[in-house]
Amino acid sequence: MAALLYDDAVDFEDFFPSMVTRLGAEGFISELCNGFRLLMDAEKGLITFESLKRNSLLLGLNDMMDDEIVCMLSEGDLDGDGALSQMEFCILMVRLSPGLMDGSPDQWVMEDFYM
Repeated sequence: MAALLYDDAVDFEDFFPSMVTRLGAEGFISELCNGFRLLMDAEKGLITFESLKRNSLLLGLNDMMDDEIVCMLSEGDLDGDGALSQMEFCILMVRLSPGLMDGSPDQWVMEDFYM
């Protein structure tokens, strides 16, 4: 997803559906996993507060406040450990994509995780 600025308002354009069409389900999941690895703490194998704060510049979020980082993590933190595993990150990214969530849900995402 990419942020586009219009008159001081932020509008998000959802590129995930076109990525799935172009890359296929397996390629799309692979790209999500690459994004996870880019943001994760290499020692812990998780996206932590510290790793997300450190890598927020890569996301174009250099003005992010600490409470905003905490909110981002808590949005996807399914097990309550304060960090995001690869599975939690990928689920969050799919959940936040309105284009992927429109229509009837497909099982491709979960099937690719367990292959």
